[in-house]
Amino acid sequence: MKKKISIITACYNEEENVAILCERIRAVMQTLPQYDYEHIFIDNASKDRTVELIRQEIAADSHIRCIVNARNFGHIRSPFHGMCQCYGDAVIAMASDLQDPPETIPELVARWEEGYKVVIGVKNQSKENPLMFGLRKLFYNLLAKASETEQVKNFTGFGLYDRQFMDVLRGIDDPYPYFRGLVAELGFERAEVPFVQPKRERGRTHNNFYTLYDMAMLGFVNHSKLPLRLASFLGFGTAIVSLLVAIVYFIYKLVYWENFSVGQAPLVIGLFFFSAVQLFFIGIIGEYVGAIHTQVRKRPLVIEKERINFD
Repeated sequence: MKKKISIITACYNEEENVAILCERIRAVMQTLPQYDYEHIFIDNASKDRTVELIRQEIAADSHIRCIVNARNFGHIRSPFHGMCQCYGDAVIAMASDLQDPPETIPELVARWEEGYKVVIGVKNQSKENPLMFGLRKLFYNLLAKASETEQVKNFTGFGLYDRQFMDVLRGIDDPYPYFRGLVAELGFERAEVPFVQPKRERGRTHNNFYTLYDMAMLGFVNHSKLPLRLASFLGFGTAIVSLLVAIVYFIYKLVYWENFSVGQAPLVIGLFFFSAVQLFFIGIIGEYVGAIHTQVRKRPLVIEKERINFD
């Protein structure tokens, strides 16, 4: 009996890419005739013709399926839910914007057949905007240094995951999971496949400052207590420095009582500085409180509106 590979691609307003993606995945899987496969889209309530075009692809190819969400549940929950709906012997997760090249699939499968339960794609090089790639690389390095568990640099979630790994993943009760961190945290032996990330050719990226910030803070909140401890250390250090400065000013004033005038500038500067530090770390604490609030509510990952071509 053939092993089955489930390919999951999350999409939102990708009408310019879905047909090409289906064609490229179909071509790749034809080179792997020893495997059965299914290609599952999870659509995050697209507002363009994405779902309509996926229906056309399904009519022509029975391997393709689609889950349509009732609304847009965000870039964290929807892909994770889609992965959990895949029950092949292995699951391949990839983006629908063609920046995770389908032509990498045979190498992922080959490393899986060597016995690795997790085979991840690592983008050591990218043809995207150099500034954005540099900022992403900086984030990966910071998270790796701050995290309490090992983190994989330049890893976006693109990879192959064995059924055994997926069974563990489905048992995790997390309504807002940081999947990239879970891959490292769960401890399965993994292989890394380097690839060059191509430039996005069609459509417009839906990542913006908020989504990138959300992903970054989710990583830090889930895998590091460093920001909270940094607040304590900085507060303690600032208190000591403030006390020393106050003692110096006091002694200087006693010695040069008539000539030395403290003035308002140090007071104003100090007030704004300490206020900024306090607001920054109140925001950090708020991120952790918000994460706790999300966990406590136990909302479902997504609500499905429709399933197309599922048995």
